[in-house]
Amino acid sequence: MSVDSAAAVEAVYRSDWGRIVATLIGLLGDFDLAEEYAQEAFATALDQWAASGVPEFPRAWIVQTARHKAIDRLRRQTRFAEKIQPQLAYETPHATEAPEDELIDIPDDRLRLIFTCCHPALAQEAQVALTLKTLCGLETDEIARAFVVPVSTMAQRLVRAKRKIRDARIPYAVPDASEISQRLDAVLTVIYLVFNEGYAATRGERLIRTDLSAEAIRLGRLVMDLMSPAPPPEVTALVALMLLHDARRESRVDEAGDMVLLAEQDRSRWNRQQIAEALPLVAQALRGTPGPYALQAAIAAEHCKAARPEDTDWPQIVRLYDALERLEPSPVVSLNRAVAVAMAESPPSGLAIIDGIGANGDLDDYHLFHAARADLLRRIGSQEEAARSYARALALVTNERERRYLQRRLREVNKTASSS
Repeated sequence: MSVDSAAAVEAVYRSDWGRIVATLIGLLGDFDLAEEYAQEAFATALDQWAASGVPEFPRAWIVQTARHKAIDRLRRQTRFAEKIQPQLAYETPHATEAPEDELIDIPDDRLRLIFTCCHPALAQEAQVALTLKTLCGLETDEIARAFVVPVSTMAQRLVRAKRKIRDARIPYAVPDASEISQRLDAVLTVIYLVFNEGYAATRGERLIRTDLSAEAIRLGRLVMDLMSPAPPPEVTALVALMLLHDARRESRVDEAGDMVLLAEQDRSRWNRQQIAEALPLVAQALRGTPGPYALQAAIAAEHCKAARPEDTDWPQIVRLYDALERLEPSPVVSLNRAVAVAMAESPPSGLAIIDGIGANGDLDDYHLFHAARADLLRRIGSQEEAARSYARALALVTNERERRYLQRRLREVNKTASSS
């Protein structure tokens, strides 16, 4: 196989997998079949492109090949002529289209597909998980981490959601203008979770996946433009939140590639242009009753406004977390609030909250819970107990940059414990 043809197949897979699968879902009405035929088409491309060269339109070639494979197999099924063949007679079946004058003008293929796949007939969590898997290319373990559930649990949810789509014959079509608002929350969640995976990758050597972060910001801006001139506050807030977090990207790893915590970052490397763009958006989103993205953006803004770590208004951050916890309670929000309390008041105060969260076991498999607990134990001088929590975090972490940081901390507390 030539290097060029293999690279071309990989490039199409990375850039167009979601679009190809979405096209096949529209043709077949079945996630599993769409993914199966897409995989077969890519396998065929690996062989044929090496022999005959890369076609002029690689994505179209993959889609056509997958369609032909689907047609060949489905022809052998007894119900093909009655139920499937009429759909495959067209590039895009009439059953999945809405009248042209009812469609909202979504100016981007990927965003259009995200709105299409966030179908309200599914529970929102299922909408988001399937969209992340099918269109955004996230793996099951990455999605499970986003929802703080075991990988096996998320795999089962994905299977059930696909089965419901198939059994209920849920149509996948670009939503018309009246449906946009009921799909917006799920679309924003998809964008937010794609950004989060880019901000802190679940696994691999890189801490930051800039491709995902940049794509999420691009999609967020598109949604904001789509909803102009008066986008909902949470749309504006999400864009601001992503810009503020992304503004710190260059300072989050050192020259050796190791992770640098917020308090130790070189703030002169923060992207001040992005911060300046985001802060007015935060103020705009906070007018009226703020939503969860607005509150998170306000927390990020407090960090970005502080010239030095010691200038951070931790009491205000605690108040913002109080509001977020009331609005959208979750163990992860409570954990983040506990860290803020430790900074605003004292490490023992934050540790008491963390131990309370840990009592019900909700975050026992979440490495950041044990890492946060270990840090507070280290700061109050409980080195041996801190070492146990660092060891537990190390057993759970899957990103190599985070692993190296935790290993360094574990060595430090072990050395302090042995010398005391």
